[in-house]
Amino acid sequence: MEHPYLFFVKLFEMLGLGHFAHTYPHVLYSWVVIILIIVFGYMPAKAMSMVPGKVQNVLEVIISSIEDFMVTVTGEEGRWLLPLAATVFIYVLGCNLIGLIPGFYPPTANLNTTLSCALVVVIFTHVIGIMYHGPSYIKHFLGPVWWMIPIILPIEIIGHFARILSLSFRLFGNMMGHELVLGILFLLAGAFFAPLPIMALGVFVALVQAFVFFLLSVMYFTGAMEHAH
Repeated sequence: MEHPYLFFVKLFEMLGLGHFAHTYPHVLYSWVVIILIIVFGYMPAKAMSMVPGKVQNVLEVIISSIEDFMVTVTGEEGRWLLPLAATVFIYVLGCNLIGLIPGFYPPTANLNTTLSCALVVVIFTHVIGIMYHGPSYIKHFLGPVWWMIPIILPIEIIGHFARILSLSFRLFGNMMGHELVLGILFLLAGAFFAPLPIMALGVFVALVQAFVFFLLSVMYFTGAMEHAH
């Protein structure tokens, strides 16, 4: 469903880049989310002090909560993964929430965005496995005994490809479904504020989907750090 009005698409049209904006709105609004994250992260960091202000307090609570949850799942060994995992969570959450603003498009409602995030997580999972185990990481794919390799190896390979599909399609499907429902309600009963309850529910959906993506990512990282059985 094509949005009747997207603010930054119209802005790019005025700059003579309308074809790019209409073809790749998810890329355009991904840039918007990235810029917003940098701005909202840099401003409190620049004003950081021993006596924290309100914004600094909020950011510290968010980051410390993410870190504590990660350590609960991965143990102290996984604390160094916080920058990547927290970035994934904040980026996905920002992409989900920005679609609730009229004139904005959620990048996660496009499969290209969710697939790119899933590829980063799954590829880095194997990087972690190689870092921790070296060539022995292959044992994660071979099973407990050698004669089960012809059975276990194909299953493990399929399972790791399924992780990409699971991460990307789950997030894409939920966000696209929410966008379709909102679009239909705006067309049928926008003047009667019918979309407002769905928009309020959208905040919950955006948070849950970002958390599920983050949780699965952390679990994959943890699995790669563990020794094969």
